[in-house]
Amino acid sequence: MRPDIKSEKTAEDYLEAMLIIKKKNGEVRSIDVARYFGITKPSVTYTTKRLREKGYIIMDKDNYITITESGLKIAEKIYTRHKTLTDLFVRLGVPEDIAEKDACKIEHDISPETFDALCDLLKTCTSD
Repeated sequence: MRPDIKSEKTAEDYLEAMLIIKKKNGEVRSIDVARYFGITKPSVTYTTKRLREKGYIIMDKDNYITITESGLKIAEKIYTRHKTLTDLFVRLGVPEDIAEKDACKIEHDISPETFDALCDLLKTCTSD
């Protein structure tokens, strides 16, 4: 999914992607983010600059990216929502590829109250 670089959702998408890449590779570079989204490295440069300005990431002299504590909070929140929503949709019988895409669309906009209610529902379904 190619993110729109001007939205707050983009910051969340990038931070989530960086977290996923970090978990997979142990390190994150701009080129890794570009590959993840299927976009060019210059496209990533614009957004990483904005993320640095907001204090969400730090880039060292070798262009390795570290997610700051505030960035990590956002990344983990979105990643948890993504995994939970995908799991819910798959349990409902939605094919995994569609469940993933739908989770990406919803993870940013769902209210905390609705998300918590879905989590409670999933716990209830799991315990039965």
